Amino acid sequence: MKYTELKKKLGRNELCWCGSGKKYKKCHNSFDDKLGSFKCQGATIPPREIIKNQEQIQGIRESGKINIAILDYISQNIRAGITTEQIDRWVYEQTLRYNAIPATLNYEGFPKSVCTSINEQVCHGIPSPNVVLCEGDIINLDVSTIYKGYFSDSSRMFCIGEVSPEKRRLVQVTKESLNIGLEQVRPWGFLGDMGQAIHDFAKQNGYSVVREIGGHGVGLQFHEEPWVSYVSKKGTEMLMVPGMVFTIEPMINMGTDEIYINECDGWTVYTEDGQPSAQWEIQVLVTEQEYEILAY
Repeated sequence: MKYTELKKKLGRNELCWCGSGKKYKKCHNSFDDKLGSFKCQGATIPPREIIKNQEQIQGIRESGKINIAILDYISQNIRAGITTEQIDRWVYEQTLRYNAIPATLNYEGFPKSVCTSINEQVCHGIPSPNVVLCEGDIINLDVSTIYKGYFSDSSRMFCIGEVSPEKRRLVQVTKESLNIGLEQVRPWGFLGDMGQAIHDFAKQNGYSVVREIGGHGVGLQFHEEPWVSYVSKKGTEMLMVPGMVFTIEPMINMGTDEIYINECDGWTVYTEDGQPSAQWEIQVLVTEQEYEILAY
């Protein structure tokens, strides 16, 4: 993957490239100096296009509040006996209630407002009137929102009724792995620090991590740089810097890490061995000191 080269520095009294309206010397001057130092050491640095200014961060933050509210609504209503089509209607209606737009609806041909992935479905499950939630199911609901042009994205796992201890443990360990990874999010660290922490923790608990699908930058577009791996190595991948926004969303399988895509719908991803998979997703902003969770 090619990344934008660090561009020629502006004059100190010129307006900063980030769009903040501030003079360069009072905005990203020292930031660019530090970024240039890391680049000279061989680090993969983020392109300017994905560094958000305060106005953009606030817009993404407001979008995230809606995304959280939608998932909270589903949390209060999801139960055995309802269809995934009903969940899709709830997401669509709640999104419109906030004068927002479901980001997945018609995105590259995806036909629904939410992804509903049950048991051995890893991700991108399509809601259907023919799919009824049953006692013992685990399901991931992936909600994405556009509000005033800003994007948010997060997902949660739900256990339907009495779930087997094996499934419940998978769901819990997956959530713990996300938190383990989040501890590695800090300015001027590397995405690989987070990736290795998640992978190591999942393996220690007897699980595997999906390799082909990862997280992504998000905020001004639905999917931006960087692509975020959870099988990466400490000290590798893109440098994390203040103003970066991306998702942490490890997909952890009870069995093999191998997956396949349903040939009929072209979207739904399954585990190759039919064993359950779980995923939690949060949207994170890298700050000057640490991080801020924008959606969960």
